[in-house]
Amino acid sequence: MAVLLGSYTMPLLGVSIFIAALSYITFKLLSSYLHKWFEMRPIPGIEGSYLFIGNALQFKTNAGDFFRQIEDYTREFCDAPLLKLWVGPVPCLILFHAETVETVLNNPVHMKKAFAYDFLHPWLGTGLLTSTGPKWRQRRKMLTPTFHFSILTDFLEVMNEQAEILVEKLEKQAGKGPFNCFSHITLCALDIICETAMGKKIYAQSNSDSEYVRSVYKMSDIISRRQRTPWFWPDFVYKCFGEGWEHEKTLKILHSFTYKVIHERAESTSDSDSDQGTRKRQAFLDMLLNTTYEDGSRMSHQDIQEEVDTFMFRGHDTTAASMNWVLHLLGSHPEAHSKVQQELQEVFGTSNRPFTTEDLKKLKYLECVIKEALRLFPSVPFFARSLGEDCHINGFKVPKGVNAIIITYALHRDPRYFPEPEEFRPERFLPENSVGRPPYAYLPFSAGLRNCIGQRFALMEEKVILGSVLRSFNVEACQTREDLRPVGELILRPENGIWIKVEKRNPSN
Repeated sequence: MAVLLGSYTMPLLGVSIFIAALSYITFKLLSSYLHKWFEMRPIPGIEGSYLFIGNALQFKTNAGDFFRQIEDYTREFCDAPLLKLWVGPVPCLILFHAETVETVLNNPVHMKKAFAYDFLHPWLGTGLLTSTGPKWRQRRKMLTPTFHFSILTDFLEVMNEQAEILVEKLEKQAGKGPFNCFSHITLCALDIICETAMGKKIYAQSNSDSEYVRSVYKMSDIISRRQRTPWFWPDFVYKCFGEGWEHEKTLKILHSFTYKVIHERAESTSDSDSDQGTRKRQAFLDMLLNTTYEDGSRMSHQDIQEEVDTFMFRGHDTTAASMNWVLHLLGSHPEAHSKVQQELQEVFGTSNRPFTTEDLKKLKYLECVIKEALRLFPSVPFFARSLGEDCHINGFKVPKGVNAIIITYALHRDPRYFPEPEEFRPERFLPENSVGRPPYAYLPFSAGLRNCIGQRFALMEEKVILGSVLRSFNVEACQTREDLRPVGELILRPENGIWIKVEKRNPSN
């Protein structure tokens, strides 16, 4: 009898422990949720928020419509001290004023990326963009020398070569009417990041139908959709009822591409360690392959893969988007267009020689144009942090764990610092016109400890590519501002591309 009772007691005990543990976890989650719910009640928010669902049912399903919805919220609450939004059970604080943004970004306690970044982990792992704590600090310290000015100077040769290929492609469009230049610019940026950061030529501009680029767009769309639909957050539900199968298929293409680049580079490096051409291109992947930690161990393949995937995505998509927006804006504003070409004429005359670092320093007005384009159309339209401790923001108590979402698109349109914010005025960024502007009023590359490590690389690339195009062509935009319909997914893109006309330019004019 005792044996029989024992055989029943053990399973019952296990079930009891499981139920007790589940009850405890549920209690902790529920109490944490309710604590935040009541703590944040005084903060102005969007009407129609429901328990556990939040505002999720109100969100538009189309990515472009959703972005315009968020844009409308920031306008509606432009005078509010703060704005709260609930995405399912996750509380979000929407920030788009310099003083509230500074409170978060200037405090290292709030360094951790927000919950939404977890959906990037299958693609980018926990690389520099998504990691936190000691791992992030270690990687940041290790990667910072990769973007030293002397190393970036070596990359000018690649940028000039790829810019020349782009100009040759655009010559075929000259005088033929409107065309969508978005993919032309994107493929050029992809060629540049592959050769400079990976030491690998992929000839993306020659292969205009790049599966990698199409997969980047698709993955951005898939992740953005999942981020705003909390019922698809659990992996099991997503795989069974959501886009899990499409996510896995796209992920395989992205990872296969970078995996191949890594292994080919590793083999070529080991076969020709003394090759001068290889030495010159050492920057990112080569350094990762040769890096040793303090204990003498090397980075694992997974460690390298996640950094490569991060830089492949962030290193081409953001700059490509920015350059496209610049071409539209210059094509819509003849006076600024002429000023850029006049500056190029002063630096290069009638020569078609490549760009040098000294040339880039002289292109002050072009730099202002790029900065103003990034103000109107920031490549990263919003980014988010998880608050690391209870804090007060603009007089309101905000509990630890809340997601602070910085809407750069709205932040850059604050009329206190950018009068008539929808107007394209590159002169805003001349030194004399920037005096007194708060540093957190303009954040195209984020700010604080987690600012963009590649911003100097990006600015250099944009000057070379845009300068090359404008030395060769006159550009005319074929869309109004209303036609653009920006889509704010992971990167800010125009819904229907950038349509322009180009005419071959006589350098002597």
